[in-house]
Amino acid sequence: MNGEDTRNFHDSLGRLLPLKEVVGEILLFMQAVPDRHYKVIIGTDSEDHQGVSFVSAIVVHRERNGGRYWWRKFHAPSFKVLRDRIYQEAVISLQVAEELLELLRNENKTELDLEIHLDVGMVGETRTMIQEVVGMVKGSGFQVRTKPESYGATKVADRHV
Repeated sequence: MNGEDTRNFHDSLGRLLPLKEVVGEILLFMQAVPDRHYKVIIGTDSEDHQGVSFVSAIVVHRERNGGRYWWRKFHAPSFKVLRDRIYQEAVISLQVAEELLELLRNENKTELDLEIHLDVGMVGETRTMIQEVVGMVKGSGFQVRTKPESYGATKVADRHV
């Protein structure tokens, strides 16, 4: 990971925040309008050009009323096979989700609508691996979305790759 700080996330103001502070920001955002439904989304996207850039995004969506997001980026050696890179995206998202949930539990926030968004879909090279990757995420206990509904990976994380 080239000595990068992979624990901190960027916010829209350009600040670098540890995940614990991201959780605090999520909770503040949710407390501002407590009667609304919120979804927390985690998605990872990557691009391979002389090494892979992985970007993970955490999105908190206040349904029908906007949202906020945080992102982090790190680099890794190239993958020879696309399947391996897609699996790594899913594994990274699962790791972020587990860390996030642990911190939320510490804040007594246990009921949360959380989704993992995967950069796979029925069109393109990833169509052959959808069932495998979706099964891995569901088997880990998370809701999952794929293209075209996986905007956490395909739109938010993708804009920072």
